[in-house]
Amino acid sequence: MNKIELLAPAGNLERLKVAILYGADAVYAGGDAFSLRVRAKNFSYEELARGIEYTHKAGKKFYLTANVILHNRDIDEFISYLGDVRKLAPDGLIISDLGAFQLAKEFAPEIPIHVSTQANNVSYATVDSWHKLGASRVVLARELTLPEVKTIREKTSPDLELEAFVHGAMCISYSGRCLLSTYMIGRESNSGDCAHPCRWNYSLMEQQRPGEYYPVYENERGTFIFNSKDMCMIEHIPELVQSGVTSFKIEGRVKTEYYVATVVGAYRRAIDAYLENPDAYQFNPAWLEELYKVSNRGYTTGFWMGNPYENGQEYENGGYFQTYNVAAISNGTDESGRTSFTQKNKLCVGDEVEVILPSEESFSYTVTHLIDEYGTSVESVPHAMQPFSMDMGRVLPPYAMIRKKL
Repeated sequence: MNKIELLAPAGNLERLKVAILYGADAVYAGGDAFSLRVRAKNFSYEELARGIEYTHKAGKKFYLTANVILHNRDIDEFISYLGDVRKLAPDGLIISDLGAFQLAKEFAPEIPIHVSTQANNVSYATVDSWHKLGASRVVLARELTLPEVKTIREKTSPDLELEAFVHGAMCISYSGRCLLSTYMIGRESNSGDCAHPCRWNYSLMEQQRPGEYYPVYENERGTFIFNSKDMCMIEHIPELVQSGVTSFKIEGRVKTEYYVATVVGAYRRAIDAYLENPDAYQFNPAWLEELYKVSNRGYTTGFWMGNPYENGQEYENGGYFQTYNVAAISNGTDESGRTSFTQKNKLCVGDEVEVILPSEESFSYTVTHLIDEYGTSVESVPHAMQPFSMDMGRVLPPYAMIRKKL
């Protein structure tokens, strides 16, 4: 059986560390240019160096995104950027633009090239063409069904790696190639600055009656006719493994550390359970329950299991469903048994919470005491980023998280 890679998003250095600790085999991240996520914090050159070093020390891989569509004005800067990237030696460079692809081959030839999903890779002819040009991996478009993916695997070289999204936000357009944001407010999605107008609330206007807006109601808030649910394939790990895809990609470079920890942890457990004993594998509903404890728009299998039709859209809400938030993140337990935390949301004595950890199942806990940064017992920690500590009767590693039901 091929080695399966769980690939996680890293919007900044902290999320990268969380992804690795919670079980990712590889991470993908963007520098401060050319990365198609300008609203993410992204990495400075120094942070990229630190992130790649941390990832390699953990025995994992680091893929650098550079998947914008290049304009003439970008060429010289991109060539200079490749010179800097070459010194960092990431394990792959994710590219969607053919010109950028050729420039990467010329100016950073040692770095394997991964062809981004933005290149609309929907057929074996396209995938094979990229391989013949020198790509080591192709990221498949999210419009593909499971039989289509299997056909691509069967008709392309086994030396070519295939990567596919298995979890996260879906676009209404071909793999993110959307023009709505540019047209409506001048923020170009193909340069990483999408405003997500597909999530907005719309009304209807008749051509002969300008200025007269007719609401189209799904509920009292209106309708959200372009608002796709999030993809979630955790219930279909066997089918994914048997498809021939070897890198399972999680979307979310602008998501929080909590999102990364929870989603990566759930998929890690599901993948490991299947690979350990495929014949005896049984899906654990607790893995899916975990995924409903992060912000989501409702879940669908995308196009993997066929066209979702009306089940692929969330009609009643343009935002996220959120049932939990993170109250605190652990900084580790000292020799006295006290764990120090950084507060993220208000936490009070008496709160019923859950604790999630790297490499372990979550557990429930009742907060019995809180100690502020001055060593004083307090009833709550209400201030953002407030240091505090607790003795929980056990050791908690750094980046364990306390979550609280809303």
